Amino acid sequence: MANSNVQFIMIFAILAVTGALIPGNKIVALGQECNGDFQGLITQCTKFVQRQGSQTDPSPECCNVIKTLDVPCVCQHVTDDIQAVIDMAKVAHVAQYCGIPLAHGTTCGSFTIP
Repeated sequence: MANSNVQFIMIFAILAVTGALIPGNKIVALGQECNGDFQGLITQCTKFVQRQGSQTDPSPECCNVIKTLDVPCVCQHVTDDIQAVIDMAKVAHVAQYCGIPLAHGTTCGSFTIP
């Protein structure tokens, strides 16, 4: 069970970027369905998972926010719109760096962790 929660925390990092780059009504809907600090996710993690720029290690603040999220719930809500602005490989990196690596074969949206 803990392993599955860890695997999905990465998805929340993805949603953080989505909140910053995708219309707010989608994040509001997600926030109503899934638990976690979505505002913190947006403010603390967006720059680490968006498609633009190089891959960098997330801040301790970003890691703290990711640990508050209901990752399995968020993973179920990853859409093509989200994947258009979020680099899923960066999401996997952020999750691993924050101590919650996603299991090989885990699927979020249309992305499968190698």
